[in-house]
Amino acid sequence: MRTLCGMADSFIYLVSRMGVTGTTGSLSPDLPALIRRVKGLSGNVPVAVGFGISTRQQYLAVTSVADGAVIGSQVITILNDAPAGKGAQAVEELCTKITQRKVEMGASALEYLISSAETVDSVTTASIAEDDATVTDEPGRFGVFGGQYAPEALRTCLAELEAGFQAARDNPTFWEEFRSYYPYMGRPSSLHFAERLTAHAGGANIWLKREDLNHTGSHKINNALGQILIARRLGKTEIIAETGAGQHGVATATVCAKFGLKCTIYMGAEDVRRQALNVFRIRLLGATVVPVESGSRTLRDAVNEAFRAWITRLDTTHYIIGSAIGPHPFPTMVRTFQGVIGNETKAQMADLGKKVDAVVACVGGGSNAVGMLCPFSQDSSVQLFGVEAAGDGLDSGPGRHSATLSGGSIGVLHGVRTYILQDQHGQIESTHSISAGLDYPGVGPELAYWKECNRAKFLSATDAQALQGFRLLSELEGIIPALETSHAVWGALEIAKKLGPGSNLVLCLSGRGDKDVQTVAEVLPKLGEEIGWDLRF
Repeated sequence: MRTLCGMADSFIYLVSRMGVTGTTGSLSPDLPALIRRVKGLSGNVPVAVGFGISTRQQYLAVTSVADGAVIGSQVITILNDAPAGKGAQAVEELCTKITQRKVEMGASALEYLISSAETVDSVTTASIAEDDATVTDEPGRFGVFGGQYAPEALRTCLAELEAGFQAARDNPTFWEEFRSYYPYMGRPSSLHFAERLTAHAGGANIWLKREDLNHTGSHKINNALGQILIARRLGKTEIIAETGAGQHGVATATVCAKFGLKCTIYMGAEDVRRQALNVFRIRLLGATVVPVESGSRTLRDAVNEAFRAWITRLDTTHYIIGSAIGPHPFPTMVRTFQGVIGNETKAQMADLGKKVDAVVACVGGGSNAVGMLCPFSQDSSVQLFGVEAAGDGLDSGPGRHSATLSGGSIGVLHGVRTYILQDQHGQIESTHSISAGLDYPGVGPELAYWKECNRAKFLSATDAQALQGFRLLSELEGIIPALETSHAVWGALEIAKKLGPGSNLVLCLSGRGDKDVQTVAEVLPKLGEEIGWDLRF
């Protein structure tokens, strides 16, 4: 209690009694004494009491000894029982009945509440553009997206991280140190003209930015190396991370081995099963893998557990988030370190005397996509494309795809406001993809912003279409891609056909596919028939 009271800086939510939320009954007679004790430990931080309050009598009893009352379950009950379109009115009537007062809102306040509650379909490009002038100037904001929706316990640590990142980003010495590890990372990565893939598409020239040739086999090493240099500057001695496909886990374990830091990787139990090779690689590098058995047992649950673990040892530990998600400053940090992909691409194409007409990347949380697309975002002559995981198809129902930008709505997940896959009550939906790295119900806020202002276009590829991309790149170019990247391969072929001959399209080949060969072997008997591919003896 003393620890929690010491953290609180706004108000403390005090549970009125033991039991289940929404139940009714009398308040504890010890409540006044408990409130006095809490206020004494917290230095008189306001106390709001809740758990089962639903009537005016209970409200009066609580507010006679506390600073506020929390009513939750009764609001949900009222909303569930209200006729369609009358939920807000029913809740307003409940509040008026309990408090015996009615608050009249000004027009501007009402308009704000209405616009804040709009679904994705009613948020127009015009309104986003108007917000842009004021909101995007704030650190960590991209239009209406981004932000820092984090508990008080994380605020100090996030502020320390933001200050450390900003100081490093503005310091040429830091970037000299970062670039000094290019030989270790395998940078600059090569740019490859995919001659046979181009001929197969019959459209634009297709170029491959070979992040799969980086040390550890993917683009993830760029961010892992950058963040661990920040962590060392902040005096952290332990690193934790989440991983889906295992590539970020491998990259994080690799840099921890190089710099001698303790490393713990959280990974959904289902991903542990389907990415067994990467799990073993992580352990070979001296890191600990913690299988997460809760929820869907995939990437989303691994992020949950990593945040829970981080909050218990903030003084010594840094959490290296692998994707462009999480509260500010994480999306900006990841984009900054992954931006090397797009920046190198621009320079390499310029050296060849080639104009870039389009860039393409797969999209899960968005790390390789934001790294590839962002350096071109200010050049209106370059089209930006992302390819999400449609799983069994966008029409297959909730839980059967992971196409957040194509099928999601605006909400908050893991500390950031962005597009997420959620039901009508705001509960996070399950996801599915053949690729563990794209199996996530959210996306980076900068990508969400580009969608809203029409700066980027987002396609989605089903499992079968991703398998088609996997096959074509393997057979036509002798390059076995990761299943995540395979979605972008399929998308790049479709885009190249529309761009037509003479144009140049660059595809971020974000990872190599040796980790996925077993998965492909397992699904081929089912999905292979859809694309005419049979490798059985």
